[in-house]
Amino acid sequence: MTEIKYCVGVDMASSTFTAAVGEMPWKVFLKPQTFENTEDGHQQLLDWLAQHHLPISQTVVCMEATGVYSEGLAYFLCVKGVRVAVQSPLEVKRTFKPYGPKSDAVDSLQIAEYACRHTDKLAFWKPRSEILEQVKALLAVREQFVAQNVAHQNALKAIQRKVIRTPFAEQAYQQLIEQVKKQIKAIETEIRRLIESDPTFKQMLLLLLSVPGVGLLLAAHFIILVQFSLEYKVLAAFLGISPNEYSSGTSVFKHATSRHFGPAAIRKLLYLAACSICTHRPQFGKYLARKTKEGKPPRLVLNNVENKLVRIMCAVLKSKTAFVENYHSVQPLVFQKTLTAS
Repeated sequence: MTEIKYCVGVDMASSTFTAAVGEMPWKVFLKPQTFENTEDGHQQLLDWLAQHHLPISQTVVCMEATGVYSEGLAYFLCVKGVRVAVQSPLEVKRTFKPYGPKSDAVDSLQIAEYACRHTDKLAFWKPRSEILEQVKALLAVREQFVAQNVAHQNALKAIQRKVIRTPFAEQAYQQLIEQVKKQIKAIETEIRRLIESDPTFKQMLLLLLSVPGVGLLLAAHFIILVQFSLEYKVLAAFLGISPNEYSSGTSVFKHATSRHFGPAAIRKLLYLAACSICTHRPQFGKYLARKTKEGKPPRLVLNNVENKLVRIMCAVLKSKTAFVENYHSVQPLVFQKTLTAS
């Protein structure tokens, strides 16, 4: 890989984006410039860089992960052969002290400086497969349909409680609820079909479904998530199931808490999976009862179970081996000592 000489910091918004260029190790090379967040604006960014003779092979464009806002530019640049790094907004934010003015221009300069000073930490972006993009979209649509159906059901209950009933309105809501349920079922079927159409994703799905408490939806979310990283500690921190304590010396400023930065949908599914295995798996049920008896808050104990689930899911994907109930690892050194003693 060619050595990086220039870092372009991009601050994204819905309709525009602002870019600034830094030169290694760090100095401002080009002051912030604003472009339209359209395909024409993306091309204008490349033209701007070319006008100032920035070689594409020695340039990296760094932006914060902002979902659909940054996706179009990232795809465009990748197709043009430009290296793209998409960083966590929190990670960039923590690098700089929170003082002084805040604007798109300032943010773009900070992102450029971050990229110049931390090239070793840059997470180079590559497009997800079309299958996973479709699965991601379907998961989002399903989430919306579920929320809508809850609202329809609540509205139906409210109408049914009235003294003067309205049969036509009740029937309309009942039909609507049934239609949405059918659509949700059809979406789930399509999610499974898409995943199983790719041999690699199909194997990942089968491995994840072997883990207690893991269903199709949690497995689909996790397959998308591990494209970002398969390291358990990274994912646990991202999902907010890795409590951190804030202390200095003998002073504890804040007891261990979990900070939720990851997608809410997968966190909810992890919570439901943890509740399920604590109910239906004796060893987890006993663990919940024991820790609760010790005075631990039930939600904290469930958080620990979620943490364990993520660890197991990462393990089965890394080893490419299905989960085995009551599996006990034989450590070579311990096994050797046992043989020697006998």
